Amino acid sequence: MKIEYKPIGTIQTPFKEPKGTPIQPAAAKGIRGTVAVESGYTEGLKDLEGFSHIILVYHFHLSEGYSLTVKPFLDDHPRGVFATRAPRRPNPIGISVVKLLSVDGSELKVEDVDIVDGTPLLDIKPYVPQFDGRTEGDIGWLSGKAEKVTRVKADDRFE
Repeated sequence: MKIEYKPIGTIQTPFKEPKGTPIQPAAAKGIRGTVAVESGYTEGLKDLEGFSHIILVYHFHLSEGYSLTVKPFLDDHPRGVFATRAPRRPNPIGISVVKLLSVDGSELKVEDVDIVDGTPLLDIKPYVPQFDGRTEGDIGWLSGKAEKVTRVKADDRFE
């Protein structure tokens, strides 16, 4: 089985390289970016402006290769890649929930963006708190570490 995805746009941000980029949207408060959707997909943006947040699904285009164990940004111990959000994965796909500021034709203005400039966009989904927001849940090895997310930036460990 062969699976192929075609980017539907490009994400534009102030971050020119992974190093120094916030590691999650929670650490990117107030940082703005633009999602430039290819003109052939503009019609698919209809009714999106009614949502306060959207989920961007994208390709980690600067990520090469992968390892099944990685040392994540918030820990010093090797962890299974599927228990992390590290960019070096068998399928280098990332997701970010960002605030949607505006829709103007095929251009979306977003905020709280934690993505490297020029990242290929694969899909957009509306964020629905009743579907996507969970207040309960165990967070495994991240217990006691997740609150550090606003103080930690990406380094070069995945370059």
